[in-house]
Amino acid sequence: MHVAVDPAAIVAPRRVRLVPFRVMVGPVTHIADERERLQNLSYDGFTVTQLGATIGGVIDGVDLTRDLSQELVAEIRRCLVDFKVVFFRNQPLTPERHVALARCFGELEIHPFIPSNTSQPELVRFEKEAQVGGFENVWHSDVPWREIPSAAAILRAVEIPPIGGDTMFCDMYAAYEGLSEKTRQHIDGRTAINDFTKAFGHTLDAAGRAKMHEQFPPSEHPVVRTHPESGRRLLYVNRAFTESIVGLPEAESNELIDFLSSQANTPEYQCRFQWEKDSIAFWDNRAVQHLALSDYWPQRRVMERASIIGDKPRR
Repeated sequence: MHVAVDPAAIVAPRRVRLVPFRVMVGPVTHIADERERLQNLSYDGFTVTQLGATIGGVIDGVDLTRDLSQELVAEIRRCLVDFKVVFFRNQPLTPERHVALARCFGELEIHPFIPSNTSQPELVRFEKEAQVGGFENVWHSDVPWREIPSAAAILRAVEIPPIGGDTMFCDMYAAYEGLSEKTRQHIDGRTAINDFTKAFGHTLDAAGRAKMHEQFPPSEHPVVRTHPESGRRLLYVNRAFTESIVGLPEAESNELIDFLSSQANTPEYQCRFQWEKDSIAFWDNRAVQHLALSDYWPQRRVMERASIIGDKPRR
């Protein structure tokens, strides 16, 4: 008797291009080791439920409304570096406590474009409703246009819509490691110019943009940076803030930025967090990009974020 064979079973487990398009299909084999590593980790003082294959962990057993011991802060930091982004539920932080929590992990920055709207200038407030649209639904890391970008950020849900408004995160280590050897050789050692203009320039007139550029001139960072704690390499470009690749003609630069940024679209590199009131997302801004879904208009969504100053990106 003839037995039908699954045609996919005779194909080697690898990614292949869906010609003539640039879409890749097939198993994402290079993430297997990291997926298994995360499954076998443990921490003192809390448990972690893995959310994505290589990114995202939901922490249980920690009360962020109370003062944290140095030992617990160190374990949460270790968990953050491992999982790239961690989440907490049911954490009714006051603005003061939110800022105090973030300060446990480093010095805080003040954002020059997004107002705080609270008693805490280090706490920016994202307040979207029918008259105020959200434009965060593009993959990006925070403030790469600064000479010293954020190391991490702690975001709390103050008010959420009944449906929608999730945030997605992408593992940019996996995005880099998934590139072909030829592409990695082409981009290793290159730098890119990052600028705030596309995202925030529309809020200023020409004089205002010039004044802000005096304070925050375009920054030049590696296209591929090395994480200072994990020692791993990752993609560090995005469509929102990366203006050009140094040394390439404009058309080639734009095409490369678009291609590298598109790696974040790979679902296997992502996790998705569904917000509840008083949920917390704490992400490693050096290792991930994020995207806030704008599927809740005209409903209201209010979030508050404290960002921790990082280090100058290195190759």
